[in-house]
Amino acid sequence: MLDDAGKTIDDIVAAARSGLPALWLGQRFGWDPLTALAVAGREVPGIELGTAIVPTWPQHPITLAARALSTQSATANRLSLGVGLSHPVMVEGQYGLPYDRPARHLREYLSALGPLLHGETVAHQGETLTARARLEVAGATPPALLVSALGDRTLRVAGELADGTITTWAGPRTLGEHIVPKIRKAAAGRAEPRVVAGVVVAVTDEPDAIRAWVAREYGIAGTLPAYRAVLDREGVREIAEVVVAGDEDAVERELRRQLDAGATEFAAALVGSPAEQDRTLELLRSLNS
Repeated sequence: MLDDAGKTIDDIVAAARSGLPALWLGQRFGWDPLTALAVAGREVPGIELGTAIVPTWPQHPITLAARALSTQSATANRLSLGVGLSHPVMVEGQYGLPYDRPARHLREYLSALGPLLHGETVAHQGETLTARARLEVAGATPPALLVSALGDRTLRVAGELADGTITTWAGPRTLGEHIVPKIRKAAAGRAEPRVVAGVVVAVTDEPDAIRAWVAREYGIAGTLPAYRAVLDREGVREIAEVVVAGDEDAVERELRRQLDAGATEFAAALVGSPAEQDRTLELLRSLNS
């Protein structure tokens, strides 16, 4: 389940108690997701926790590793750390940082972050960053490290240096023909990579209304180059077209198509009215049982 880190801790706890196996938080404009998970996670001991995603550019890998290990220790080692490059308009426009050589940045970032999460001494001097440290956080084991990788080069880096990927706006065609085979090829000789399919989902009697709402609220995402490439691979024009919406049978059918394409699990963003979200939760619970 994917929830909004801008909600209150009480809301996050309530979502975590909904009966689903995992709670994913993204980094937006509100609660810091790792802090929120560290606090809320202590109230809900039976659920996996994850970030989807934390952007790499605004924070040094030593800083992020320390935060992630602290959250891991505070929550009895239930964290999956999802990271990603974000987008030039955000990195440059919001943080004032150059979005330069992103694939190289990601490789160097993970080359430092991964060993730091495993308690190893890092002495990395690269083209885009320097990292020299060793971290010790009592009670923390290395969290799973996932990357929001959608393109050829980032999928290769994720397969070689991380435990899997988290997708956004990717449908079954993109999963089956692009993401899954390429990350598996890059991970050859390592553990089978996790493929967490990020889906916007609603069990509803009015799927067209749901898609129209998503188009109004989030349609601009389809203009971002990384997402535009995914939509083109899927053969659709707008992000609303990859929203999974319909009655219980239709939604289950579409979700199973993603599993058949190689997704190992879902990070589902629930949309619609409270009643529609309740219907969606009930279906997701039944699929998980």
